[in-house]
Amino acid sequence: MFIDIIAAARPNFMKIAPIIDAIRVRNHIGKEIFDFRLVHTGQHYDENMSSSFFKQLNIPQPHINLEVGSGSQAEIAAEIMIRYERVLIDSPPVLVLVVGDVTSTMACAITAQKLGIPVAHVEAGIRSGDWKMPEEINRLVTDSITNWFFTTSEFANRCLIDSGVSPTRIFFVGNTMIDTLLKNTKHFCRPKFWNEHQLHKKNYFVLTLHRPSNVDHSNVLSDLLRSISSLKRDLPVVFPVHPRTSKILHQFPELLRNFILVEPQPYFEFNYLVQNAKAVITDSGGITEEATVMGIPCLTLRDTTERPETVSCGTNVLVGTSHSAMADAFDTLFSGLWKKGAIPKLWDGHAGERIVNVLERILISTDYVKSE
Repeated sequence: MFIDIIAAARPNFMKIAPIIDAIRVRNHIGKEIFDFRLVHTGQHYDENMSSSFFKQLNIPQPHINLEVGSGSQAEIAAEIMIRYERVLIDSPPVLVLVVGDVTSTMACAITAQKLGIPVAHVEAGIRSGDWKMPEEINRLVTDSITNWFFTTSEFANRCLIDSGVSPTRIFFVGNTMIDTLLKNTKHFCRPKFWNEHQLHKKNYFVLTLHRPSNVDHSNVLSDLLRSISSLKRDLPVVFPVHPRTSKILHQFPELLRNFILVEPQPYFEFNYLVQNAKAVITDSGGITEEATVMGIPCLTLRDTTERPETVSCGTNVLVGTSHSAMADAFDTLFSGLWKKGAIPKLWDGHAGERIVNVLERILISTDYVKSE
């Protein structure tokens, strides 16, 4: 008996690693209830966005790589569904486990359900309320056809219950991204460019930008970079450039002189940068979680978040994208008045174990699966 675990993009790899580790441990000690087949859709195929994460996080090579590559969201979703359907017809698992909110998450969930294969969703129930975000559509569609929901927060639990999901199908397990973070902290290491740019602890910023609303329009992106340049008070800004963002950056070379532009960083190097930064400036959701656990101030250049616990409990602040709001946030930071934050409930490094324990209970009883 085996399940499929779907991996597609950089955030997915951090979320699946603890689940795979927990399955390996259970099987090694002779408590083998089920095994796994790792399916990589190939949605991200850049070395630094994919392969390096597999190596550093000790994720096995995928059993299957759909190799869908790039394209529009519709093209990627369609190609994944076509290729994954062939896999499922040829060799169906007892359950498909999807993680996060990328296009592959939605596409594989749809494909499995069309063939009558139950779906479990890790990081279910999170909501930003912003339908302009492609990820929000992916979350809504995936959760509307999910059988079993693994959640990271009480907020996610409430969102699912409010949408009509039975509490018996919701399992509050914690955050597997934080499992990976806590397990690998001792491995964090300086990136190769650290000495070259004379970086020092708490004396630089880390910047990441990849949201379509922030990077797909040159005027919006240039305004953001211009604001950051004017507010950073001469501190260096390390800017690992997402492939999506790199396509437009060449349009304003004069602004880029104010940033240290680097390739997307491997997991150990990137989190070393975050761990030692004065603050993180980002439009990513996952990075707000990691910054919260590391106690690093986080300025989110968005008006909404699907992870409100990073704001209510953690070190994250929704700054938005206006210059005045960003200026207020930088003033708070430089004055030393940024909030300290705390670690949300169950973000303790054991989410992967909890997920596998629940999966065992589900899969042991076929009647339980069928009843839902």
